[in-house]
Amino acid sequence: MPIYLDNAASSFPKPESVYRAVDKTLRSAGNPGRGGHGMTIAAGRLIFETRELLGALFGAPDSARIAFTSNATEAINTALFGLLLPGDRVVTSTMEHNAVTRPLRVLEGRGVTVVKVPADRTGFVDPEEIRRACAEKTRMVVLSHCSNVTGTLQAVEEIGPWCRKEGILFLLDAAQSAGVFPVDVEAMGIDLLAVPGHKGLLGPQGTGALYVREGLELTPLMYGGTGGHSASDLPPETMPERLEAGTLNTPGLAGLRAGVEFLLGEGIDAVRSREAELLRRLIDGLGQIAGVTLYGPLDPGRHGGALSLDIEGVDPSEAGFRLEREHGILCRVGMHCAPDAHRTIGTFPRGTVRLSPGYFTTGEEIDRALTGLAALARSKAS
Repeated sequence: MPIYLDNAASSFPKPESVYRAVDKTLRSAGNPGRGGHGMTIAAGRLIFETRELLGALFGAPDSARIAFTSNATEAINTALFGLLLPGDRVVTSTMEHNAVTRPLRVLEGRGVTVVKVPADRTGFVDPEEIRRACAEKTRMVVLSHCSNVTGTLQAVEEIGPWCRKEGILFLLDAAQSAGVFPVDVEAMGIDLLAVPGHKGLLGPQGTGALYVREGLELTPLMYGGTGGHSASDLPPETMPERLEAGTLNTPGLAGLRAGVEFLLGEGIDAVRSREAELLRRLIDGLGQIAGVTLYGPLDPGRHGGALSLDIEGVDPSEAGFRLEREHGILCRVGMHCAPDAHRTIGTFPRGTVRLSPGYFTTGEEIDRALTGLAALARSKAS
């Protein structure tokens, strides 16, 4: 059987309940908000329940402030293009995914000033450097909670409340942390939270969400039918409909609901403890293999699921090909859509080999992966 170590890209496998929920909804649900018959009412109830679960998971005071999206990238774009105007100033970091850096680059061309705070070689962004960068009037701080390259966990619990006190909007990209680490929008001072459904939340691809703090009014990224206010040719003023034009991915959101229910049932702390144990096993084992260089913090307490490495004498693309062909190890190689992060840690332009265990990864699979990596490293050393 293949060893799936690419959970930072998309979690696999999903809980069995996720598969069942998607199948059941495809066979029984109507279009939420588009009618008054039983099937559409059932679909609307499902959407509401999913929103409520996410609100509980992230400590949102009002689940109506959560708009569903197709992924975290759409959520980030909705937040950035919905709020930033020419003349605004944004502070971000050199560890961001292209889901942040590319829209910000477009906004730069429209008159938004973007300041990138450099991280250290482990990928950590010093909160004091964020504060210094905000000495000039700043509209927003945008930061990834956990790097998709090095797994580095940022000090959000320190940065968010400081931004709130200073009147600076704080947008958190939780693509690698939602469902893996506790996220509380109130305690962490998060004004805008972007999450994917298909990674740590264990839901299907094509799902995601954006939390918007009360009092913030975003210009929609898309316009169209919302199921209500049909007599007006203007978008609704109220959340979440204002940001949810078009038919939602109801089967996908049913699967997301099942994924979140599974997480809440297991407990985020238990899930995190399990993944940290696997990560420690992987880090300790890789540290014993000659020719392997690890990037990012080596303490699982400061580390999410993504672990980047380099094998001396082996290009990452060759390593990925051989790991799958010769040892059945499925991983990701290259730039991971985060070129600034690779410049920061010194792996640009080749990138890295990235391993990312998940909740359903077994200790035996980690050991088999270590055996395969050791064999690959030896083959180049001999």
